[in-house]
Amino acid sequence: MIPGAARIALLLGLLLAAPASQAHQDERIVFPAQAQQGALVIGKVPAGSQVVHHDRRLRVTPYGSVVFGVGRDEAGPLQLQVTLPSGRSETVAVAVAPRDWPLERVRGVPPRTVNPPPEIAARIAREQAQVTAARERDDDRADFAQAFAWPVQGRISGRFGNARLYVATDGSTQAGSGHSGMDIAAPAGTPVKAPAAGVVTFAAPDLYLTGGTLLLDHGHGVSSNFLHLSRIDVKAGDRIAQGQVIGAVGATGRATGPHLHWGMNWFDVRIDPLLVLERGK
Repeated sequence: MIPGAARIALLLGLLLAAPASQAHQDERIVFPAQAQQGALVIGKVPAGSQVVHHDRRLRVTPYGSVVFGVGRDEAGPLQLQVTLPSGRSETVAVAVAPRDWPLERVRGVPPRTVNPPPEIAARIAREQAQVTAARERDDDRADFAQAFAWPVQGRISGRFGNARLYVATDGSTQAGSGHSGMDIAAPAGTPVKAPAAGVVTFAAPDLYLTGGTLLLDHGHGVSSNFLHLSRIDVKAGDRIAQGQVIGAVGATGRATGPHLHWGMNWFDVRIDPLLVLERGK
């Protein structure tokens, strides 16, 4: 049996040693060595650290998680500057794995959406500016850390990043930028469910190009957008649970048939929803 004084000394020693051991663990900085173009990257740093990427200071959760997106055309390597609570600074490099972007021809779209007249072009610019502003939100919620789920079940009819050529019914064409999301073919009226929790930051039933348009913010600059909806069941400011019905599949805006366009962003960086789904497997 350990004498009382010795037992107290032993306990004090353990208590004093535990924080030192924990502090050593908390010094770890964990990021993947490589990420694909279009990926959403989640890393781990000591709580209270500062992280800067592309001149943007990243928000850090109380438990030390940080998130950022890798652009479709990012070449890398990406540089993150991490400053620990102790003041020590470290640079982390993440290599970027390139992907192929095949050309997709989107046939049968209305001519006025391929080469819009000046007044329509001005409307499109105004509407897109509103959407862009909503994507700049930077809440401290960490809904992005959930395992994301499919908002609807169906065939992938358009993949993220692929180059696009729009062909109107009158034969006119327009080259588009890389596809900004993932198209999922589903019957009109199919309920669309939130792939993860979030807050609605934008909801409009009739944007010129994207028709029924809804943005759901998942925190730390991560957001989902749902386009061509036939119905929107929520409004800006609503707090949404994962799996909650937020609208219905449609063919509004520049669409050739009913489908859900699900896009994701990290601020202005477009990311691939399919990679986010695969991360949760």
